[in-house]
Amino acid sequence: MSSEDQKETSASRLVEESSSSQPPSSDYNKSTKTISTRDQTITVVSSPTASESDEMKRAIAKKLIERYFYQLSDGCGKPNCANKNCASSGSVEALSPNQAAARAIQLYSEEAELCELHPAKVAKTHDCKSSTDDDSGTRTPRSRRGRDFPHSSKSSQELTFQLAEEQNSNISSIDEETINKLLDDCKLTNSYAPLIRRLGNCFSSRESICRSFQKMPSAHIDAILEKAPKDLKNLKKEDFRTLEGDLDKDEDSSDNSDKPPEPHHTTVDFVSLRRAMLRLYEQNSGAFETLNETIHSLATSLCVDLIRFVNDQELIEDIITVFVILFEIIVIGSAEFMETALPKLLHAATYLPVWAQARLAAIWAKHRASGLQLLLQTLQQLISVHVVAGMGGGGCLIQDNDAVVCATKVMKIVYYASMLAGTLDSTKFREDDDSDAKISSGFEDESYFGFTKTKALTIDDPLSSAMGINVLDCRKPFVPFEDFYNDPLSDSIEMDTDYLNYKSRKLDSLKFSYMLYSFVLTPATKTLALYYDSRIRMYSERRNNIITTQFAGEPANPYLNLKVRRDHLIDDALVELELIALGNPKDLKKQLVVEFLGEQGIDEGGLSKEFFQLVVEQIFNPDYGMFIYQEDTRTVWFNSTSFENEAQFTLIGIVLGLAIYNNIILAVNFPMVVYRKLMGCRGSFADLEDFNPAVSNSLKSMLTYQEADMEDVFTQTFEISYKDVFGNTMTHDLKPNGSEIFVNQDNKQEFVDLYTDYLLNVSVEKQFKAFKRGFQMVTDESPLHLLFRPEEVEVLVCGSKKFDFDELEKATEYEGGYTKDSRIIKQFWEITHALSMDLKKKLLEFTTGSDRVPVGGFSKLKLVIARNGPDSDRLPTSHTCFNVLLLPEYTDKQKLEDRLLKAISYSKGFGML
Repeated sequence: MSSEDQKETSASRLVEESSSSQPPSSDYNKSTKTISTRDQTITVVSSPTASESDEMKRAIAKKLIERYFYQLSDGCGKPNCANKNCASSGSVEALSPNQAAARAIQLYSEEAELCELHPAKVAKTHDCKSSTDDDSGTRTPRSRRGRDFPHSSKSSQELTFQLAEEQNSNISSIDEETINKLLDDCKLTNSYAPLIRRLGNCFSSRESICRSFQKMPSAHIDAILEKAPKDLKNLKKEDFRTLEGDLDKDEDSSDNSDKPPEPHHTTVDFVSLRRAMLRLYEQNSGAFETLNETIHSLATSLCVDLIRFVNDQELIEDIITVFVILFEIIVIGSAEFMETALPKLLHAATYLPVWAQARLAAIWAKHRASGLQLLLQTLQQLISVHVVAGMGGGGCLIQDNDAVVCATKVMKIVYYASMLAGTLDSTKFREDDDSDAKISSGFEDESYFGFTKTKALTIDDPLSSAMGINVLDCRKPFVPFEDFYNDPLSDSIEMDTDYLNYKSRKLDSLKFSYMLYSFVLTPATKTLALYYDSRIRMYSERRNNIITTQFAGEPANPYLNLKVRRDHLIDDALVELELIALGNPKDLKKQLVVEFLGEQGIDEGGLSKEFFQLVVEQIFNPDYGMFIYQEDTRTVWFNSTSFENEAQFTLIGIVLGLAIYNNIILAVNFPMVVYRKLMGCRGSFADLEDFNPAVSNSLKSMLTYQEADMEDVFTQTFEISYKDVFGNTMTHDLKPNGSEIFVNQDNKQEFVDLYTDYLLNVSVEKQFKAFKRGFQMVTDESPLHLLFRPEEVEVLVCGSKKFDFDELEKATEYEGGYTKDSRIIKQFWEITHALSMDLKKKLLEFTTGSDRVPVGGFSKLKLVIARNGPDSDRLPTSHTCFNVLLLPEYTDKQKLEDRLLKAISYSKGFGML
């Protein structure tokens, strides 16, 4: 007998052993060893030791269990199979891999019926009408590939070899082991042609990719076998229940057998895939060039499949697997795919239905969170390259660039994956607006500029709904929110056009608007979108007022006019705003014009800035009694014991809303929880760290304390104390009879939750609800909620906290004969940079009407310094409406500094005192 015959005989016997349900007894007592020499191969048959025999028995048992596993999960492929334990019979419910492994062990112990031998795992099929090419060039119906196996009288050995041969000839899947072997072989022959050919065959077929880099069922079976008794043949029902009880609760077959797999479930072996692709990338074998071309071609067929079979959930599940694998490959070699494959693949991904996008985001969040940053960087790079390339002209809008639009849409999936992988609050902290907080805007059944108005702006994000998360739920995303901003894109967008696309989205669904993907826009660009929205509403109100008053014969009043006395500012302003809010709330949407009685001046924006600045200084002063100042955080909070009625807090909310509506920055120092509450979230324990660090640390120490003497150490009951405006100590029971209930290990979490809720919500509920009501009277139809996160709203209200006067110097323009190289201009900036921060803020307020930095920094300020005649004793003056500083050309630096400091220190109102 030749050596090849010996090998085949030995292999045949082992295959026969592993495939039979009851191995021959003689094979339990023998083992084979193959010894290779230079001339021949000798097979030695010897008696195994006891341990080797046990191992052999368990290995053969595992083979049979694996067959049961596939029978339960995939079936035998025979139509209307009569075996109730076969998926092809339709009697087996959907099982997770762990459930299938546990059930397979039970079937093995019961010696249950086993269908014809199932081949190695292949992808599930979906469309019986579809077909594919095999290596011989013939068309094989998908309904037969990996499903219908021959049921003949052939022996197990013959059937096994036939199936193996069919599998090798028809399946083009690939895995890490195959790639490593191909690479090693190619190195020996110094030719990468076999590797290139294999990769081309695999990645040109969706079905082949679905079979590639799959987790083997052995992992699930091994995990269950470790918990099972050694004697699997005598497995009792109690043992099986124990195995089921050890499963993860999410996969417990006794409780969740009728539930579908988790949204993040995937069979892709990411670790193996990444290792294999990294080795391919490092070898410089030309493999990635082949993948680039192949993926580009495949993406077109994916588009067709997603359009034609949009309702075929099983097929789309396979396509999700394809995207998971391909995006992982592209991230590894992003430079290779940037121009060809990536744009086409992104285009295909945009055809995924919403539920599939949610699945993809969940898979990335669960299994590839560490790779989200790299994927985001790849998308950002593609967007930036196309934006910069498109700046050369041609008149093409960035909204019409398909590559940028598709990358932005896929980035949204990454955005939600990042939130899902980050720190999320419970959805119980979300709150709907109360009915009394929804104030009529007077816009019902009206239209402006051809657009239909609605009472309230409510745009539901389908992906957010599908995933059950909201940006407000996310405390800390896995990838920082700021990393999603794209500066080149934000700077190149024509926001007027984008805003029109946003408004006309219901009329023309093809219009793409970045306002619906605001995570990619910088706050400065989003502020511009908000500015366009408010201006259009102002013009609309002006037009409507003129038309209605002409028909009624009344004088036109196209502006929101506030006439106030400087020494009675608060009383005058709040009285006028209250009359407007009660009489005709829609007047709040008009353009604001402020007039200080007894002073000259026309409000082109500067007087409004000063008005708001003065209002904030007075109304948030603790002496006024509506707000309290918190020393350690330097923030203001609502006074729960204020004597002012709710209407006064409503008016303060109107003031805040008017500032946003009129694009004016305020010197308000609210804790972040205020902006979260304005956007629709209740305060929670996570807000305490910013609101009151001392209380937060105390409660954290309580939660982390684990000793049994907690009552004696903390001596804390469910009764808390606080001080009113007069300094009197007041008490409040967090629950009935709270003063008699001590905090212990069992109820400490309840105490923390109740205490937090009282501090941030319950104690100021009336005041804040009134405040929010006033805020919504102005912003109810604004896209504020669509564009901004709470952290961005704070910047929108208060401006940037970065006082970079070097940036201001670079952005300043000069008129009247001055340039950046003029002597006096150089002296001016030398003096400015040497000032203290308080004096710098005064200079800023003197020239612009506000001591705050605009959203986006000083580069967005557009300060102008103009020559105001030759040397004189006059002080510098300014036009705060237009950010213009009028500076005489003083003869020396000392005189310039003297006049400038006097101007910024003693100016007040319209004119100088």
